[in-house]
Formats: sequence, C-alpha cells, structure tokens
Amino acid sequence: MTTEIEELYQEVILDHSRRPRNFGELPDAAVRVHGDNPACGDEIHLAVKFDADGGLEDIKFTGRGCAISQASASLMTMKLKGKSRSDVTELLRAFHDLVTDETTEGPKTLGDLRVMQGVRKFPQRVKCAMLPWRAAKQRFRQNRSNRARCFTWSSSDSKMRPPSIGVCTKKAE
Repeated sequence: MTTEIEELYQEVILDHSRRPRNFGELPDAAVRVHGDNPACGDEIHLAVKFDADGGLEDIKFTGRGCAISQASASLMTMKLKGKSRSDVTELLRAFHDLVTDETTEGPKTLGDLRVMQGVRKFPQRVKCAMLPWRAAKQRFRQNRSNRARCFTWSSSDSKMRPPSIGVCTKKAE
C-alpha cells in the first residue's frame, strides 16, 4: 500500500469510529444480530429491516469496541443499505476477500471500503474488521424461515475463526 492510501485508511477509520454512520436503534427491525469477539471485547448489535423482495431496506448498529470494528460497521451499513439480496451477498464476499487475500485489491464496487485492505497487514485486526460483516453474513445465510433462531460461533482457539455471533429473527405475526 502506498503512503497516501495508508494515510487515507487511517483518516477513514478515525472518521467512522468517531462519527459512525447508521449508529443507533432501528425500532421496526425484522432481525437483530449480536456479534462479539471475546478476545478483544468488540461487540456489535445489528438491526436489519428488509424490503418485500428480501433486499436490505435499512440497517443500523450499536455496540462498542476498537476503532476498526466500529468503523467497519459504519462503512458496512452505508454500503449495504438499500441493496438487493444478491448485491449484499456479493459485497460480503468481496469485503472478506479484500481483508484476507493478499492478491486482491478489491473490486471498484466496494468504493470507500477498499481502504480497509490495510487491515490485512495485522491478522488480529482482521477479526475486528470482519465482525459486523460476519454477523450480516450469518443473518442472510440462516433466514429461510420465520422462526426465532440464534447461532453462536466459537473463537476460543488461536486460529482465525469467526467471533461469537447470535442471530434472532422475529416470529411472523
């Protein structure tokens, strides 16, 4: 990464961690997702509302944690809001590749998110950046029924494993 991109990376992280976008409650959310990383204390709560076609109509988050996890959640909500299910799925894959694959620069569709590629230099910080994205991915993967369900992933060993994620959906009325 060039010095200019590294400086932009730092600026974007600081801006979004100090003034996160889409931070707050979403009272009419169809789904609430909790994710945490016990190893570092990061915690994210996503609230998601879907449109009639299953696309992501609105998304907000609350939580606490390091600058990278909070900035990643802020950037993610900005990018995913209003996207179709297929667009969300593609962005989830592209962001994962961006922060974990040394050979990719990330597609232009990621936009400002491409500055997050700097995280891959610090393997322990990849978990921080991926926490909100893993929560969103788990939400899309499991939503095949209207029953309330929760999922938890273990992050107890030293390998790169997803942090704990719990997903609960509202029952259909």
